Amino acid sequence: MIKRELAVFLVVGSLTVLIDFLTYRSLVWTGWMNIDLAKAIGFLTGTLFAYFANRVWTFGHQEHAPGSVWRFVLLYAITLSANVLVNAGCLALLSPLSIAVQVAFLIATGVSAVLNFQGMKLFVFKASVLMEKS
Repeated sequence: MIKRELAVFLVVGSLTVLIDFLTYRSLVWTGWMNIDLAKAIGFLTGTLFAYFANRVWTFGHQEHAPGSVWRFVLLYAITLSANVLVNAGCLALLSPLSIAVQVAFLIATGVSAVLNFQGMKLFVFKASVLMEKS
């Protein structure tokens, strides 16, 4: 079961990262906001997609499980903070490199992906929630 969940999570995560990255780069490119705010908006845009895709496809919750939304919001608030902080830290360390933005994005995304999978598996969409509804 965990192998299937992890495989689907990686597909959903890849799509989520694509949404995040395209939103982030578009906002930076247009100059509508500073890089940290653009990173946060990109992350939150991907989050909307990730909630529904992971709920239904990855973890098999066809119906809304009580409390899953607030647990998801709490998890993503934590991982958003980690994502933005890691991104900013990497940018500060890698600023001389021409690919600093891309490398920082990938590192921040990797950190938040690990935190997100563990949090969704053990906290947001935990198996006991399905059993409680049965």
